[in-house]
Amino acid sequence: MNTKNLVLMALLVSVGATLYVMIPGINGGMKPDFMLTMMFIGILLFRDVKSVFLLAVTTGIISGLFSSFPGGFFPNIIDKFVTAFVFFALVSLLKKHAAKLPVGIALAAFGTVLSGTIFLSAAIFILGADIPFTLLLATVVVPATIMNGVAFAVMFPIVTGLMKRSNFQSSTAAQAR
Repeated sequence: MNTKNLVLMALLVSVGATLYVMIPGINGGMKPDFMLTMMFIGILLFRDVKSVFLLAVTTGIISGLFSSFPGGFFPNIIDKFVTAFVFFALVSLLKKHAAKLPVGIALAAFGTVLSGTIFLSAAIFILGADIPFTLLLATVVVPATIMNGVAFAVMFPIVTGLMKRSNFQSSTAAQAR
């Protein structure tokens, strides 16, 4: 893993953290997780286990620190870790097709639903709380899925375009050849 990759991954995570902090909460303070979108973009750009692990851990910890959900630190870490590796497995199966925008949007939407489901399940299990799972899934995860899909559709072409102009080598660039 080289320094350029680390710097770009750090930039993606920091943009995700900034969006996460700035977006107002919905339905009792819960927020769509734009760090998840940036993690997905990072996984599409850097398709190796070390990068996925690093993205999963950093986005999980930072999401947990900024979580407005009571006791949301550990569920965020669990959710990002599992989601990152499931997303990575899907990207690995789809190979070069995953870098196409419609496929990427579908993967990001699936990843957001998976992430929300894992987060809510982990929160209920860890906290032992009586949380209305299906209500939160419908009122928070579904809007977050739509918002993350739109954010991915806007941000992924911008990031890949900037990388092409700067002659930056990533897994996506290597797949396009």
